[in-house]
Amino acid sequence: MASKEIVEAVKNAIDEKNNKKRKFIQSVDLVINLKDLDLSKPENRIDEEIELPKGRGKDAKIAVFATGELALKAREVADRVIMSDEIKELAEDKKKAKTLAEEYDLFIAEASLMPLIGRSLGKILAPRGKMPKPVPPEINIGEIVGKLRRSIRIRSKDKPVIHCLVGKENMSVEDIAENIETVLHRIEGKLERGRMNISSAYIKTTMGLPVRVI
Repeated sequence: MASKEIVEAVKNAIDEKNNKKRKFIQSVDLVINLKDLDLSKPENRIDEEIELPKGRGKDAKIAVFATGELALKAREVADRVIMSDEIKELAEDKKKAKTLAEEYDLFIAEASLMPLIGRSLGKILAPRGKMPKPVPPEINIGEIVGKLRRSIRIRSKDKPVIHCLVGKENMSVEDIAENIETVLHRIEGKLERGRMNISSAYIKTTMGLPVRVI
């Protein structure tokens, strides 16, 4: 269960005083500012996939790079399946590759295809934090896709700031707060000094004002 402070911050963030109603359902984002970390060292950078306990508010769109039987199974559960010959086509058409990277939230790849994906699409996917999660061909693809639909990917890169989705404004305050608690706990566990390496954290809707969490 989320702390009272986080619940109160979520209430304030989605309150009409800080969040004017729009004609679309806004995302709720968490912004975490880090401190006292040398991000030039790879061990201090964060690159995590986190399953949100209450979901994203809208399922992530998942694309799978696969061959053979895994591709057949993936077609039943994923939003798109990309075969090996399509990878080469995408590599030759940068516009299509960029459209693919923007259209899907998370990617999965049969492990044997990772070298080809890295060579062909790495320059498109890596900067966006969308390099695929490698999986063996015998994996239960339905289970993996189901988990990823509720997940987010967070990266600190070379700047001491993390931005991530924690829900939608039409979710309950308690559910958003629980997602925030989960993300903070996971990040603290990856930091050398835990909470001491976080200078502040804010939540805000897409067009709303930021409200401090910690």
